[in-house]
This record gives sequence, structure tokens and C-alpha cells, in this order.
Amino acid sequence: MVDFNKGIYSSPNYHILPALFYFLSAIFNIARFIFMKKILPYLLSAAVAFIPAAFTQAATSPAPVQLIVLSSGGIMAAFKAITPDYEQRVGVKLLGEVAPSMGTTPQAIPNRLARQEPADVVLMVSAAMDKLIKDGQVDPKTRVDLGKSYIAMAVKQGAPHPDISTMEAFKQTLLDARSIAYSDSASGMYLSRVLFNQIHVADRIQNKSHMIPAEPVGEVIARGDAQIGFQQLSELKPVDGIDIVGLIPDQAQQMTLYSAGVVTRSKHPEQAKQLLDFLSSSAAAPAIKASGLDPIAK
Repeated sequence: MVDFNKGIYSSPNYHILPALFYFLSAIFNIARFIFMKKILPYLLSAAVAFIPAAFTQAATSPAPVQLIVLSSGGIMAAFKAITPDYEQRVGVKLLGEVAPSMGTTPQAIPNRLARQEPADVVLMVSAAMDKLIKDGQVDPKTRVDLGKSYIAMAVKQGAPHPDISTMEAFKQTLLDARSIAYSDSASGMYLSRVLFNQIHVADRIQNKSHMIPAEPVGEVIARGDAQIGFQQLSELKPVDGIDIVGLIPDQAQQMTLYSAGVVTRSKHPEQAKQLLDFLSSSAAAPAIKASGLDPIAK
């Protein structure tokens, strides 16, 4: 019968316990010595070597490709809308700069390309792009059509809305207006050189009409510098401080087609073409439509 009250030291083998403790302590000390003298320095050296290598790798990682996009104001809103998601998905940086499709201002796309300013993609009025293709500034194989635009009229926010529902009402609004503003790009060229002559008001409104270079017509209207203003609907929509009265009558209307192409001197032609493939796809159509354009891709 076992007597549990005698404890461990009552065992006939209790005399071996000190030796066992000594042996285990010696093993532990030897292991600690080996770790401290042999393994730990190696681990520390590896860590010290890894840290600068990691920072060096991060510092030398290639920066994302940056595409410089020169865009007419008429399609800039659509471009801005697709930019954040496209940058995140594709891993490129899109740098958009507003530039008129035509005109004498130095900021106009043809003038900037003539000065050989860096650019990868142009988004602009199709007719103006045709000339750039002819001049060798844009690769014809990359040309894509993006959306159709129409001319609208705007007034300062809160101002009365003149009647432009019919051709007669539209003509009378032009004659009654104290001042008229239109752009120096596609819509303004059409109004001043074609339409106003066709409806026989050019001479009567000449002194109160102003072609606006290098600035959205909507901003001129918002400041009160002109009573009524005309520009592409997609160029008027982003401007604060104005009311868009509506599109001018169908009989007076001119559709403007916006297109895109890769600049022949682009440093990143493959990435630029990839961007145009997306812009001309149905995936970009909602953004183009929301900007006031009628997208080609549905």
C-alpha cells in the first residue's frame, strides 16, 4: 500500500534528482551559449543586411508610367471622370491638361504640338485632329471617335431664360441680347462664320459679340461679362454660376465629333493606345454620356 504522505523524497531513487537537475541545467547553458555566440550574430547580421536592401528596393522601384493627355474642354469632364478608376486598375498616372482643339491661342493643341511640347494623347474635335494627322503629329492608326457634342446656350445663374425653342425665337434672342459670347473653337467658329450669316444677323450683332480665347465661355457668363453665351453642352456643364437654357434649335445646330489619337512623339505609345481602347469602349460610355456628349460606343 502506497503512503502518499511520504512525498517524493521518500522514493528510493530520490538521490538521482540533483544529478538530473544539474544535467538539464548544463544542457540549457550550452544551448544558450551556442545561440548567443553562433546563431544570434548571424540573425542580427541578416536583419541588418535586409533592412537597407528592402529600402533600396522600394526606392529603386520604377515609377508608374505617366501619360500626358491634352484635352479639349468639351471632353475633359469625361476624361476626369474615368481617371481615378483607370489609374488604379492599370497602374499608370494620367496628367490631363485643358487645351483648345484649334485657334490662335498658344495653349491650343496644334500650337503646343508644333512647339514639340511633351504629350502622349490628344482628345479633341475630330476635324482639327484630321489636320494633325495630315501634318504627322498624330498616328492615324490610333484614331478613335468618342462622342458627339451639340451647342447649347447659357445665362448667368438666376437670370431670365430667353426663348430659343424655335428658329424665330432664337434669332430674336440674339438681336435682343445686350452681349453675346462664344468660343474660339469649333462651336464659335461655326456660329460666327456660318450660322449668324445664314440667319442674317451677323452685321446686326457684330458689335456686341465676343469670341473668347483660352477660357470657358461659361466662366465669362458667370462673371456677368456677357448676357448670353454659346458653347458645347459638355463644356458648359462643369461651370458653376450659370444656367444652361438648352440646346439651340435643330435647324441651327451643328454636331461636333470628338476623337482621340496617340501623338507620334509619345514616349509611351503602347500605354497611350491602351487608354484609347478603354475610352472608346462601352465601359467609358456612361462617363462620356454624363458629361453631355452622346457616346459613340453604347
